[in-house]
Amino acid sequence: QVQLVESGGGLVQAGGSLRLSCAASGRTFSNYGMGWFRQAPGKEREFVASISWRGNTGYSTSVKGRFTISRDNAKNTVYLQMNSLKPEDTAVYYCAAQPLSNGDYNYWGQGTQVTVSS
Repeated sequence: QVQLVESGGGLVQAGGSLRLSCAASGRTFSNYGMGWFRQAPGKEREFVASISWRGNTGYSTSVKGRFTISRDNAKNTVYLQMNSLKPEDTAVYYCAAQPLSNGDYNYWGQGTQVTVSS
């Protein structure tokens, strides 16, 4: 099965930048859509960004223009570049894999904490 491991989280001041990485196992990684989600304390899990196997991207309104999702299939890795960070971006960020376009995200990483101070 696919395994996902996130890294790159940490503490950053508002206006700063951070890049998250998600390392995936399996030769079929290039066929999967990938997504980033986040969950803040007391809130439901929220969609952040997605990228299809073709490289098409989508973003939530709250992060559009500030975050960029990308993937390197040769390295089995997906990235989330986060710029102009705001305190409301504070959350645990999760990487997820989607075997079928517009289907379920069947595989999830353990999450990485992002904290943005005022």
